[in-house]
Amino acid sequence: MKSAATTVLTRDTGAIAPRLSANRVLRNTYWLLSLTLLFSAGVAAVTAALQLPHPGVVVTLIGYFGLLFLTFRLRDSGWGLLSVFALTGFMGYTLGPIISHYLAMPNGHQVVMMAMGGTAAIFLGLSAYAAASRRDFSFMGGFLMTGILVAFLAGLAAIFFAVPALALTVSAALVLLMAGLILYQTGQIIHGGETNYIMATVTLYVSIYNLFTSLLHLFGAFGGDE
Repeated sequence: MKSAATTVLTRDTGAIAPRLSANRVLRNTYWLLSLTLLFSAGVAAVTAALQLPHPGVVVTLIGYFGLLFLTFRLRDSGWGLLSVFALTGFMGYTLGPIISHYLAMPNGHQVVMMAMGGTAAIFLGLSAYAAASRRDFSFMGGFLMTGILVAFLAGLAAIFFAVPALALTVSAALVLLMAGLILYQTGQIIHGGETNYIMATVTLYVSIYNLFTSLLHLFGAFGGDE
């Protein structure tokens, strides 16, 4: 028969192992996220400095979803890391012309800095809250998936039908949705729902990208004489 001490030790070991695994995934995710953000920012800076044109909505969607699918397929191999940098580098390229557009506006530098500061504050604040509280945000999954799909379709409609009011509404909705996605993904990592740091990195990167561009649009519309 097992002794009481052995039973307690087995129970504790069983509880500690998943937590150690989750901490490792969280650590790897944030390391990779930091590197991809730096790489993406570097590509965006070069694109903006060279005044390269935006690839357009169609090419952006094809490139994004194509590289996202490739990353998903390669997520369990070393090639997945290269795919992540290809994806984030491509998104950085699309970001460069957008930043150039806002920098050319009156108060453009202030708008860009406000968007950057707001993105950093929201991401760090929500990530810290999710990690410290260790709350389970899995209940948000269905709502976020539906909300993001609706916002995506509405955003396409705003672009193709040139409806500024709808575009602003979508940007405001995306700020809330991306904030929720940051909480959800961080909670998934902490509670073992996400064990692949490559896919966790992609989700958080996309959240940050959309959060930044949405804030840029809102600040530009209301504070930059767009």
